[in-house]
Parts: sequence; structure tokens; C-alpha cells
Amino acid sequence: MPRFPLIIAGCISFAAATVAQPVSLQIEATGAPELTLRGKDAHQQLLVTAKLNSGDLRDFTHKATYSAAPTGVVNVDANGVVTPLADGAVTITAEAEGVKATIPVHVEGADKTEPINFADQIVPIFTKAGCNAGGCHGKASGQNGFKLSLLGFEPTEDYEHIVKEARGRRVFPASPENSLLLLKAINSTPHGGGKRLDRTSEDYALLVRWIAQGMPYGRETDPKVTQIEVLPKARTMALNGEQQLVVLAHYSDGTAKDVTRSALYEPNEKSMAEADEVGHVKLFDQPGDVAIMVRYQGKVATFRATEPLGATVESLPPSHNYIDDLVFAKLKAMGMPPSDPCDDSTFIRRVSLDIAGRLPTLEESQHFLADTDPAKRDKLIETLLASPEYADYFANKWSALLRNKRSKPAEAPTTFAFYDWIHDSLQANRPYNLIVRDLLCATGDAQDDPPVAWYRQVKEPQQEVEDIAQLFLGMRMQCAQCHHHPFEKWSQNDYYSFSAFFTQLGRKPVTTKEDEAIFHRRGIATAINKKTKQPVRPAALVTGPLDIPADEDPRIELSKWMSNPKNPFFARTLVNRYWKHFLNRGIVEPEDDMRETNPPSNPELLDALAQHFIDSGYDLKALIRDITRSQTYQLSAVPNHYNAQDRQNFSRYFAKRLTAEVLFDSINTITRTPANFPGMPPGTRAISLPDNSFNAGSYFLTVFGRPESSSACECERTQEASLAQALHLLNAKDIQEKLASDSGAAAKLAADPRTDEEKLRELYLAAYSRPPEAHELELAKAYLDKPRKGADGQPVDAAKGKRMGYEDIIWAVLNTKEFLFNH
Repeated sequence: MPRFPLIIAGCISFAAATVAQPVSLQIEATGAPELTLRGKDAHQQLLVTAKLNSGDLRDFTHKATYSAAPTGVVNVDANGVVTPLADGAVTITAEAEGVKATIPVHVEGADKTEPINFADQIVPIFTKAGCNAGGCHGKASGQNGFKLSLLGFEPTEDYEHIVKEARGRRVFPASPENSLLLLKAINSTPHGGGKRLDRTSEDYALLVRWIAQGMPYGRETDPKVTQIEVLPKARTMALNGEQQLVVLAHYSDGTAKDVTRSALYEPNEKSMAEADEVGHVKLFDQPGDVAIMVRYQGKVATFRATEPLGATVESLPPSHNYIDDLVFAKLKAMGMPPSDPCDDSTFIRRVSLDIAGRLPTLEESQHFLADTDPAKRDKLIETLLASPEYADYFANKWSALLRNKRSKPAEAPTTFAFYDWIHDSLQANRPYNLIVRDLLCATGDAQDDPPVAWYRQVKEPQQEVEDIAQLFLGMRMQCAQCHHHPFEKWSQNDYYSFSAFFTQLGRKPVTTKEDEAIFHRRGIATAINKKTKQPVRPAALVTGPLDIPADEDPRIELSKWMSNPKNPFFARTLVNRYWKHFLNRGIVEPEDDMRETNPPSNPELLDALAQHFIDSGYDLKALIRDITRSQTYQLSAVPNHYNAQDRQNFSRYFAKRLTAEVLFDSINTITRTPANFPGMPPGTRAISLPDNSFNAGSYFLTVFGRPESSSACECERTQEASLAQALHLLNAKDIQEKLASDSGAAAKLAADPRTDEEKLRELYLAAYSRPPEAHELELAKAYLDKPRKGADGQPVDAAKGKRMGYEDIIWAVLNTKEFLFNH
């Protein structure tokens, strides 16, 4: 890893050796061959792209020099921003390193000043300056007596607050520059938010003109923004490269306007790129993909930059399936050689932990390592998928996500029934779309229809829609309950029309006091929009309102839409979730935040996984089979000279810490001390526990992050290391008791008549699925032969000393990263 920066530098030096020169230039503004500017306020950012002798495209907007002929019609500044001076036709020329490009421009109405539209021109100024952000005046209570709608999603309310509230004291048309609104913004009058505008800026001038015009709001007939577009949409860039963006707002009357300097820019990976307030993007020296979210008036668009490493990929491991074809194609394009395939010891341990949530048994490891069958890895995957541990492990995962939570002992029959339903569905490999359908449409008592238990935890339509959207559609809809989603296209109407699928649910008590039955109440399903107070009918996220008969359960229509092969969210969300389970990073990250402004690192891979999943009939085992059979999954976790910093392209396996339950079971396996949980059969593994209630009795599970099943987010499970975890493994009472148990591994190994070398080989195979290396074996044998003293300082007999030695060695094994991580 320390050599990585040197390799980067070497790549840059190599690239510099072949002098990159532009062979042609292209100048564009709106995507059209010519540019038209209308009105005195018009302006347009130009975009100059050079084609280099290498064939690559590079942004030359800030490197080119500009001229216009004839003069006096337009002005072009050094950054390529065009503003009108007089009506007429003109040709703008961009020149860089002896290469030129031109674009014709027409100017109309250069002396005409149109009335300013508040929502279209003024509100974006407050958004850009951060005035209406959630930490300032945009929060629910406002700030220091002045409130704005969050991110300007409610311009009519903003107009009332600015112009009419507090007797109009914030604006002063007789002397606009002395308006409190402006004095605060330029920090001439003390302002808690500091300086937000410069007196010489275009935004300040626009605000002055708006106040001078009498603060017009705009006409009902004024065109509205329907979408925004960013140019270019995507580009492959060099390390530390730069790119100017152009943002166009498209209006309801068919016109388009440059809003580059009014839009807001935010990279999804701040460690890879930054974007300034005029849309100038600068990448850092970390290869990968980064998206720049562009926001204007509640509309969003995304620019995607790909930053290759640029190394020569001379050879690739042989592809095993379509996953490898798409991953290796991306690695080749990125110039990022992958790590070598992992060895058999690593593979059996990795895939056993990932599919069955357990270490391979000693016999399994011995047999697998000795097997010479070329298909042995595929056969092992099939064996694990057919094992009961597969269903145990994934039922544990889904039980937490589906909030299978017990807060009272009397709730145990319900949580156990729900867990058994999840487990049995997975064991039988029931199609995923049918599992989700049965959950959504659950009716009656949990004892008769176990998925009803989910409705016990999510009692309100708002909770139901938020969990379903996040779990099964990869959408975090919570924000849209109160305002337009800040990073997505979803509005409050979308939120409440989605929740309308659940408004006709009825609940009634059953014989068990702690439970209730779910039923469909006859009637037309509607929900009330919290903002408008108007009723809305059920509508899926990309459909119009549905006419659902009063006697039909709306949830049935929702489940049909979700499992429709054309649904753009359902299959993609599941395959991305499972991809992260096995590769430790989603193609979209986080795995349940699949919005347009958070694009996948490999879109083709995500689409292919989703399509294969649909074509398989939503077969979960088939998906796991595809992923684990791939060479991509079977790459080593050891980085090479090029991919140590890769976090997106799956050029190696990303090692991950064992989850709380898996680590707990693994420690019990190595120490040969099975756990006992209250109310469960002796020897029950932690991954087989049906609900969260067992956390309270196990400090280990709590400190290592087993979730309490309180949310539908994977993030509730804590995987980060902590001091408490380290101390627990080092000297916790329960760990020491396992090591010192008379029936534990240390006692049994010490009493075993075989040689220490044989026993150490067995221990290493059990913990790491590999035999010890020569130096490890010699070190351990020497430690076992070392004379020992008791607490009183007196020498202990050989048998006791041998047992103490094995206790120490097992303790050391449990604290190694090789044991604590799946790699």
C-alpha cells in the first residue's frame, strides 16, 4: 500500500512522456449547432472540448481564448460565459494551442428587460447561498424569526415570508440596496450566517433589480421548469482532471435557459472530487467513478466522471460468467489490473462464511484441500446452498431488516412464527417476488399468516411506505413526507399517493392480548396530502393514480407493480443488496439508496444482475450461485501494486469483519464451547436466534453490533471496530471461561496423545482453513514447550503447562485479523 502513490506518479510520468496535444476542438452551449440569446438578462456558459492525439476528450473551456466577430454584439469572458450587448449575429471562436472551433450566435432583444420571476430566478439564489438549507432558515422553526421553505420547494411561502411578513421590513423598494434582506446577506448588518453574497455578484444585482421592480412574484402563465440537463452527461477524465459543466433548465413552453451559475453542485464522493459554485469540477488523484449531483428548483441531474488509473492491463483471469465479463471490461477500461485469484483455503473459508455464516468444519477443509476435481468450488457452493445453515444465516439477515422484534415475553409466539416463515421460505427457495407479495398482502392473525407480524412493528401507512420503499425499492422516502425530496424527484404527492395503498388496512384484537389481526376495510383508498390537505389516490412511484375497486385490497395492486419485470427498482435493489453482502460494497453504495443522483459504479453489471435475476424467476439461490461462482468474487483480498485504493471496481475482494453472530459462533467452534440461550435448545447458534430479544442476555452480541431490529436499514448493524470489542476479546470473563473450560479445546488438545505438530495443524485448519506455515508451526511448538510458572511463582507440572500453552495459542488465534475478518 505505501508503494501505491509511487505507482500513480509513475503512471502520470508515463502519460506525460507521450505529449498530449489537441488535434481538434468542439465548442457547444446547449447541444444545438448554434446559440440564441434573448433578452438583456440572457447569458450562456460555453463548453470547449478538445480531442487529443491520444483519442481522449479533455475539457479546454478554461484553457481556450475567446474572440467574437463582429465586435460589439456579445461579450465572452475568460471562462467562456457569453452575455449580450446588442442585437445581431456573431461568430465566437475558441482557440487553444493553435486549434480553433467556432459557434454562431444570434442575439435578440438585447435592450429588453423582462419582469423577474420570483420562483425561477430569486429562490435559487437563496438555495445556492445556503440560506434555505436545513441548518439555517430552511429548518422547520426557521432561524432568528425568519423562515424559508427547505431548499425553496415552496416558493409561494417564501414570497410571503420575504415580502409580506413583519410588515414588509425585509425589502425596501424605494432604496433596494438598503433592504434588510441584502444588508444581512452581504454582512453589512450583523448576520449570524455571515456573508452569503458579494456586492459585486450577479446574484446581488438581480436581487436589487427584483426589489426595484416591486418584488414581482411572476404570472400564472409564466413557463415552469420541467427538467434540468447537464452537459456533458459523463466523461472519462485524467487523474486530477478538470471539467466545466453546463446546466440547462427546460421549461414548459419548450424553451431552455442556462442556469449553470444558479445551480447547486455536490459530489457523491467528496474524497474524489469537488465542484465550485459555477460548475467547475476538479478531480483528485483517486481512480474510480464519481457523480456530481446538480440541483435547480427541485429538479436534479447528474454528471458522472470516470477517472482511470491508466495502468496497462496485460492479462486478466479467465471469466467464469457474465459478471466477470462486465467487471473485467470495466477494469480494463480503468487501467486497473485485478488481484490474483484466491487459493483454495481462502475460498472455502470465505464462501462458507458468506453463504452459511459459519467456519468450514475440519473435515470439510481437509477434504476440499485434498480434492483435485476442477469443479470442486462449484460443488461446494451447491452443498452450502442446500444446507440448513444457508437458511439460518439469511433468515437472520432478513429477520432483522423486517423488524422481527420482541419487547415482551408474550410476543415470542409471533416472532418465532415470523422467523420460521422467513427461514422456511429461504430453505425452499421460494421466489423472492412471492415472498414480498405474501409480506405486503398479509391478512389475518400472525399465527395463521406469520408475515402479519411485520404490521405489528409498522403500524402507520407512513411507516409502511417508508420501510417498503427502502427495503424493496432502494428509495429513502422519509424526506418527501414533509417536502420535496432534496436528492430525488419524489414529491409529497408521490409520498402520500404511495402510502394510500395502506390506508384501508384495519386492525382488530385477537385472543392473544399482545397481537392483532389485519384485514382490508371496504372503501375507496385515499390518503391526505399533509401539505395540501387534499386526498390522493394510490399510485406507484412511476405510475399515475390507480382506480382500485372498493372491495379490492390495494396492496395486491402494489405487489403486482413491484414484481413486474419492467419495474426499474425492485430487482435492482435486491441484487445490489446481495452483491454488497458478498463483496462488502454495493454497486450502488449505500445499498438501499438507489436514487438517480447516486449512480452505480458499474451500471452494466447492475442491469445484467437484475435481468438475470428476473429471468431466473426471482431465484435467490441462482443469484448467489452467479455471484459466488464468478472469478470476481474469487479474487484475492491482497492488493497488488495498482488496486490498493480501489473501492468501486471490485478489482479484489474487500475483506470484511465477521458479524456479531458469526464471530460468536466461530469463537465457540474454535474453543469447542457451545452457547446456551434461554428458551432455546442447547447448542443453538447465534445466527439461528429468531429475534432481537437475546441481545439483552449477551454482552458479546451487543458490543459487536447485533441489530435490535428497530429499522429497515442495514446500517443498524454495526461493523466498525471499537475499543470495547478489542478489550472484550482480550480479557473478557466469558472469553477466558471458554479458553479455560475443562471440556474446551485447550483442555482436550493438551490431553490428546498426538504430537503438537498434528494438533496445531488441526487448530489452524479449523480457524483459518489452512495448515500453519513453517515459521508459525515452529513458533507455536516452542511456545508449548516453554516451562511455565503458576500465580505463586512456582513451576507447574508439564500437563498443566501444556494446557496453559494451548489456552494462550487459541487466545492468540482468536485475536488475529485473519480470524476476525472474512478475506
